[in-house]
Amino acid sequence: MDISIVIPLYNEEESLPELVEWIERVMNENKFSFEVILIDDGSADNSWNVIETLHASREYIHGISFRRNYGKSAALYCGFNAAKGNVVITMDADLQDSPDEIPELYKMITVDGYDLVSGWKKKRYDSKLSKNIPSKFFNGITRLISGIKLHDFNCGLKAYKLKVVKSIEVYGEMHRYIPVLAKQSGFKKIGEKVVQHRSRKYGTTKFGMSRFINGFLDLTTITFITKFGKKPMHFFGVVGTLMFLLGGGIAVWLIARKLYCLSNGIIFRDVTSQPLFYIALVTVIIGVQLFLAGFLGELISRNSNERNKYFIDKEI
Repeated sequence: MDISIVIPLYNEEESLPELVEWIERVMNENKFSFEVILIDDGSADNSWNVIETLHASREYIHGISFRRNYGKSAALYCGFNAAKGNVVITMDADLQDSPDEIPELYKMITVDGYDLVSGWKKKRYDSKLSKNIPSKFFNGITRLISGIKLHDFNCGLKAYKLKVVKSIEVYGEMHRYIPVLAKQSGFKKIGEKVVQHRSRKYGTTKFGMSRFINGFLDLTTITFITKFGKKPMHFFGVVGTLMFLLGGGIAVWLIARKLYCLSNGIIFRDVTSQPLFYIALVTVIIGVQLFLAGFLGELISRNSNERNKYFIDKEI
């Protein structure tokens, strides 16, 4: 099979028939063998009934329904598990992503050799205050931290080699950082394509301002996991040791200074009556706790089933 199209959706009953017809037309014009996997993320409208109707008349339609709303990452994770095509395309169900982009995305994967191609909605029809400006800020931060030169990490329209989606685990709100997860798994040929962004035709956006807070927290998480997930002692141990040495050094200096003053008849306050001593004591305690946290993290990591989970690219 050439292409698997994975589409997570929530309350999109109006757009689904039009989207499926558009995809079918593009696929037939390019003579692709394909499947469309629709993941209903606990919709409160008739989206699942529409999916069942579409499935009854089109054998390439596959549907997955959640009991409740779990989020886009969970929907993509299930869609990736079900995908069988050599190239996997993800897109949103609200008709803001154009299926006409699929042939070129497919070519960039199969001919140009990219592992992942992310869409870039260079010209957007969203509100600048609520989406464009915050999106540019987070994309800039993500580029800086990850080293991946993409303009739009959160674009729903992406193309992947099948082995990429089978090698990554998308959870929480990590769908925003799939290119980072792919790079972490060893897929470094990541490209970008300017894609058409269409104004929403039906319904309203499903994402609120809270996604920016969640996005920042998830970026922090994925940055830490990428750098220190398999070697937590390299972070906690280093920071803990530095804090222990700093606090211990201050305490030794205070005691040495008192002994010097006593030997020379100089009046000096008791060490325990100085605020600096207690700051040093707290610093030592925190340093020991961080060191122990790194040690425990290493024990957990070395006994984890994921410790030796590596992805083999080729085999003879």
